[in-house]
Amino acid sequence: MAGAVAAGVGLALQSRLNGELGARVGDGIAATLASTSVGLLLLVAVVPLLAAGRRGLRLVHAAVRAGELRWWHLTGGVCGALFVAGQGISVGSLGVAVFTVAVVGGSAVGGLVVDRFWGGRPITMARTAGAVACVAAVAVAGLGAWHGALALVALPVLAGVAIAVQTALNGRVGAVAESPWPSTMVNFAVAAGSLAIALTARVTLGGRLPGDLPAEPLLYLAGVIGIGIIAVATLVVRRIGVLLFGLASVAGQLAGAVLLDAITPGPRPSAATIAGVAITFLALVLAAHPRVRRTR
Repeated sequence: MAGAVAAGVGLALQSRLNGELGARVGDGIAATLASTSVGLLLLVAVVPLLAAGRRGLRLVHAAVRAGELRWWHLTGGVCGALFVAGQGISVGSLGVAVFTVAVVGGSAVGGLVVDRFWGGRPITMARTAGAVACVAAVAVAGLGAWHGALALVALPVLAGVAIAVQTALNGRVGAVAESPWPSTMVNFAVAAGSLAIALTARVTLGGRLPGDLPAEPLLYLAGVIGIGIIAVATLVVRRIGVLLFGLASVAGQLAGAVLLDAITPGPRPSAATIAGVAITFLALVLAAHPRVRRTR
């Protein structure tokens, strides 16, 4: 649970960095492709040097050939690409706090369904109440963003659902690899490829190429932070499930998001956002009720 909270803080910081980079470049997809590529290059350079990394890659390859892993088990990076693209596109307009609450709402519903059909965890009254409360939090926190920005609120909700699926897929691959690093590297490779395809398709259909990338190295740390987030998620989700991982990371996400919105340039947390945060914490308490843990 502590690891999930730390990952949540990392998600809030990653959202701010990708949002800032997207605003500077004027292109959320290009910005997140740049930061994701930084993380991928680091993983490609380091993972093959680790004994656990080399062994894990061999185990994943063997599992795919034997049919133990299906090809779609390796596509978690597509969901990750949707999430980081959502950061680059919408954080600048919505702020980190509204973006985070919207993601939490999507991941709560997605985690409930994924845990039931992939993880075998029951849909209890407490878990359902937690997911419903998170959806209510999205509606309340997004009150200040509905005017002309409905698509911007819908995007992080969809990204939240994608994150729940990504967490489950990465956990499956990590279990086979017996290490989080091969799963993380595959995830980044697929995410970078998905973003590159999306950018190419947009330019082919008449879109413009982005301008020059900013020179500040700190703006590209989102990809490095993402490595730690995915590695932690891969390890933790097998123990506590997708829903509880997603909601446990809420504490870190919301604390980091509200603080970042308060101390950095951009939208300030509104009364609606603070109310949405409070409802989300209620959802966390409901979904993490002791009776939920005993049923697993």
